[in-house]
Amino acid sequence: MDAALESRLRDMADREEIWQVLLRYARGLDRMDAELARSCYFDDAIEDHGRFIGAPDDFIAWADRVALMYRSTQHSITNHFCELDGENAWCETYYLFTGVSETPPHFLSTGRYIDHFQRRGGEWRIANRVCIVEGTFDLPDAAAAAALPPAYGPGETCPASRDRSDISYHRPPIPRRPR
Repeated sequence: MDAALESRLRDMADREEIWQVLLRYARGLDRMDAELARSCYFDDAIEDHGRFIGAPDDFIAWADRVALMYRSTQHSITNHFCELDGENAWCETYYLFTGVSETPPHFLSTGRYIDHFQRRGGEWRIANRVCIVEGTFDLPDAAAAAALPPAYGPGETCPASRDRSDISYHRPPIPRRPR
């Protein structure tokens, strides 16, 4: 294999590994899986996240307390720019966060994660993060949703949970049977 192709493949692999850290982070927070969320950070990382500034373990405990204010949460990871520089990467990743309350209004936040990733011991993780909140919004319930047939969700026998009993951890996931 020529050196140019090998370098491009290394870059692609590095970018994919960093992307997987971001997805693992979102899943870990939404499933309240502290071990999974914690695996995204190096021990000496600093998380600068709105009202929180501190170490990864303290951030995850804080995020779990915030998540308990809601019936469910979703961190959606969207646009992602990654500049590789040897064992460092500089990333800007857009997010959408929703928190579903027991009663409306629900909560939506938009913003960006500005990350310094490092590869240490062959593994990419967050070395430092600044979370920029660009918008916060109250959301009503969707009136049209009441006319839809039941699905997984509030009021339905639902395999969704905020821990490792969630259906996303099942291997294989078992679908409902037709009624």
